[in-house]
Amino acid sequence: MKIWLNGGLQEIETARVSVLDHGLTVGDGVFETMKAVDGEPFALTRHLDRLTRSARGLGLPAPDLDEVRRACAAVLAANPMPFGRLRVTYTGGHGPLGSDRGEQGPTLVVALGESARRPDSTAVITVPWTRNERGALTGLKTTSYAENVVALSRAREHGASEALFGNTVGQLCEGTGSNVFVVLDGEIHTPPLASGCLAGVTRALTIEWTGAKETDLPLDVLDRAEEIFLTSTLRDVQAVHRVDDRELPGGPGPVTAKAMRTFEERSGDDLDP
Repeated sequence: MKIWLNGGLQEIETARVSVLDHGLTVGDGVFETMKAVDGEPFALTRHLDRLTRSARGLGLPAPDLDEVRRACAAVLAANPMPFGRLRVTYTGGHGPLGSDRGEQGPTLVVALGESARRPDSTAVITVPWTRNERGALTGLKTTSYAENVVALSRAREHGASEALFGNTVGQLCEGTGSNVFVVLDGEIHTPPLASGCLAGVTRALTIEWTGAKETDLPLDVLDRAEEIFLTSTLRDVQAVHRVDDRELPGGPGPVTAKAMRTFEERSGDDLDP
């Protein structure tokens, strides 16, 4: 396995990042994950645009997107696989043991791991912790992911693949690594960005391609929605068949099934929409 680290390909066994890298010591970094099918990344331009927005939000220098594109292409070519998770990580680089940044500049890592295609439906749980829709990191895809690790671990303990958060005012927000959509009276709704959710790339494409509405939704909408589905780069559109103890009708419902077909067709027609 070869990865890209600060300017070139390296063997994963010998690649080294400083133990004082700010991404490790204080979580000072941003990242993007995208699916790669037969060596081709999906929606690369949108993901790199969001990488830049996240870096700007943290006050990091703008990443060199030409280098990131070269790195992605090199890693994909060096590690052929039918379906993978391509990850770009960009951190504050070597720094002091504190929140102040150092002077050596950022670290760039691009890596690829083989992944399995998701099933058509999944179970989710809700968790008692909240997303802060007014926080300094709201809307940024940062490496400060520990609360997602804790929530996802709880989901696994309950036989689920995702955990859903509300925000501080009791509205539905997002999953640990996904956006959530609900069907009400036959119409698709998803929380707006003001709820504190991440501006998911798959979320945006799903809104564009299905006409879903951005709507403030109370957390208890999960108790009455006719259908629920998740979106993310590796899930695409995935139906939810159980939320906590609530069982939804087996298999993707008709609205979700149509959204799944639409996404599959449109994404197949254009790998960089």
